[in-house]
Order: sequence, then structure tokens, then C-alpha cells
Amino acid sequence: MTVSYLKHGKPADERSQDDSQVRQVVEKTLADIEAGGDAAVRALSEKFDKYSPPSFRLSASEIEALMNRVSDRDMEDLKFAHNQVRGFAEAQRASMTDIEVETLPGVVLGHKNIPVQSVGCYVPAGKFPMVASAHMSVLTASVAGVPRIAAATPPFQGEPNPAVIAAMQLGGAHEIYVLGGIQAIGAMALGTETIDPVHMLVGPGNAFVAEAKRQLYGRVGIDLFAGPTETMVIADETVDAELCATDLLGQAEHGYNSPAVLLTNSEKLAKDTLAEIERLLEILPTAETARTSWQDYGEVIVCDTYEEMLDVANDIASEHVQVMTDRDDWFLENMHSYGALFLGPRTNVANGDKVIGTNHTLPTKKAGRYTGGLWVGKFLKTHSYQKVLTDEAAAKIGEYGSRLCMLEGFVGHAEQCNIRVRRYGGRNVPYGERAEPLKAAE
Repeated sequence: MTVSYLKHGKPADERSQDDSQVRQVVEKTLADIEAGGDAAVRALSEKFDKYSPPSFRLSASEIEALMNRVSDRDMEDLKFAHNQVRGFAEAQRASMTDIEVETLPGVVLGHKNIPVQSVGCYVPAGKFPMVASAHMSVLTASVAGVPRIAAATPPFQGEPNPAVIAAMQLGGAHEIYVLGGIQAIGAMALGTETIDPVHMLVGPGNAFVAEAKRQLYGRVGIDLFAGPTETMVIADETVDAELCATDLLGQAEHGYNSPAVLLTNSEKLAKDTLAEIERLLEILPTAETARTSWQDYGEVIVCDTYEEMLDVANDIASEHVQVMTDRDDWFLENMHSYGALFLGPRTNVANGDKVIGTNHTLPTKKAGRYTGGLWVGKFLKTHSYQKVLTDEAAAKIGEYGSRLCMLEGFVGHAEQCNIRVRRYGGRNVPYGERAEPLKAAE
């Protein structure tokens, strides 16, 4: 394989050192929240957000007043995005059916898809008010039928962001809290005197939010382990450097540690894109953030063939993969590790982030190798059940079960089967022995 890097990002060991510092801060903060409850949450909010209202939970009248501050144009746009996300989530939900099948005469197996009973949805708003994240988490949980949806978002410029609150309310949140960071995640997962704990946490966030979810996983469920936003552009000479550079920087502005990768088989496009990025960084209003991300985490990789590009792309397993080539559907058919694909020059990651209808909470840090992103199915638990309807079925299954339990040495397990063979099959199986098969003459 011939793969060359025209630009490298920050070394892996330096990224690991950053992660270690975050882990220590989060561990101590969660311990403080568990011990101190509401008082600890308030102290953290005062410290990090300079925000300490009488109640962190918004009342119905406060929600209504904030929604009234959203302009008609913005509200119409919010509702358009809401409808796109709802429509796709409803189609996904409809694809998940309960089943019941008779696998043998008298043996009925099935499963039911049951909603998680309570979910905490985190919607970032510290640096940018992530209005779309409310659709992705709150609305999707609502479509799944979650009976209790708590939503939390940090104050934006000292107060609740009206558009974020509107999106939460439109999405179906039952409780809305103006809380950010570790204190929001900890309060929803661990519970306080005024906030009941939830069964599951979802939603994106900064490194501290992601680490808090990681440390709480097991105590509560989570959607996925999400790190900083990642984007990859897979391109050939069917597109130009301006398009590539725009799509790379469009995601690099998320934060100071957002990886952005150009993967191409054209050295000319690679060099032209590097130059175009420098031009755009001179005029981009968010250039301070985007430039740091690009310098520390940006990469430009040149391959000889499309097959090499595919192998590299699957290995990196980027969160967002923008494909702009003469064979986009070939990449769709052969890509197996990624968060979401954006196929062709007419689409882009920003559409997926905000409005097109797919969910933007996606796997990062190579997690696309083993999980997809947030979707309606993440809020549903598939539970199996069994029924044995006839004496004959009970005896037959019991006979096989008895022998297989004894094969493993589980005598007590075997007796659960044997007692059914005795009662429903009329056979004298000695206690603690295998239920041997009936002979043909019998």
C-alpha cells in the first residue's frame, strides 16, 4: 500500500495525556455530586457557568416566555428540522417489530421492544447553542415512547437559550433543566434531592461530558462514547479544493481538538486544499478555533488507489465521512466502519448535523467499528420471552435441556428440566440424573 501524509496531526501520546487529565477531574467531580447533591451541583454551576437561579428546572411559564422570544422565522425553521428528524425516526421505529414464532409444536418464542423508562438528554450550549441536539435526543426518545424525558442544557451568555429550550419543548421533554457540564450529567445520572435519577444518558458534549458518561456507564446506560467531532473528506479530482477545504473547516470549528482528515488519490487536490484552507482561515469568523484544530488534528493523506483509500477510511473510522468521488455508491457498499456517510458533493455534514433528518449523535474515536450512532432503537430494549403450550413440548425440550445441563455439570439446572419430563412426559427420571432419550420401541 502506498500511503503518504502531506500533513500530520498531534501525536497519539499527547492526545492520551490530555485524556488522562480529564479523567481525574471528572472522577473527583462526580464523587462531589454524589456526596453533596443539590448543593454540589449549585456550587459547580456557580463556578463554571456563573449561574445560580432559584431552581435549575424551568417552570411551564418560564418555558413559554422563552419560546415567545424565538422569532417566527426561527420557529418555522425549528419546526421544519423537527419534522425531518421525526419523520425518519418514525420510519425507523416502524421497522422494529415485536415478533412471536412457534419454533417447534407447542414452543412459542418472541421478543418485545420496550422503551427505556427514563432518559436524560444533554444538549450543549456553552460555546455554541446546539439547538439541533435537542431534536436528535429529546425528539428521538419521544418517538421511541420513553415515558420520562429529562433534558439539560447549560446557560448561554448567562441565561437559557430560547431556541434550545423551544426545541426541547417541541421535542417532548417532560423536565427541562438549565445545567451544564459534569454537574448536569452527574445530577441526572446520580440524582439529587430535587432531580430524580434517570436510567440512560444521551447526547454530545465536550471532553468532560463524554468522560462523565463513560465513568457512569454501567450505573446508567448511555448512547455511545462520544469524543470531539471528527470529519473525513474522501475526494478525487471530480471535486475542487474549495469544496474540500470548506467541508473540513466546517467541522474543525467545533472545538480546539476536532480531527479533520482529507483522504484523496490526487496529490494536486491535496496540495490545492492545503492552500485553500489557509485562504479560508483568513476570512472565517471562527478561524481561531478552526485553525487550532487544523494545526493540531488536521491530516492530509494521499493514496494511489480507491482500494487504498477505502482501507484507510475503514481503519480511521471517522465520525462523519463526506464522500465526493466518481464512485460514491461503491464506498457506500464497501465502507463498514464510520459514524455516518454523506454521499456526493450536493450533501454535506452540516445538513446531517442540523436538518436533513438523520441523527447527528455519532460514534467517534474508532467506535464506528462496533456501534452506529444514536437512533430511535437506542431507546428501546429488546426483551425475549418463551411459552411452552403442550405437555409433549415440555417433555421434549426438557429432555434435551436435562442432558445439556448435565454436560456442563449443572445438576440443579438439569432438575428444572427433569421435573417437567416427569410431570408432563410421564417418565421416571431419577433425581440428579440425565433424562435419557426414549428408545424407539417405547
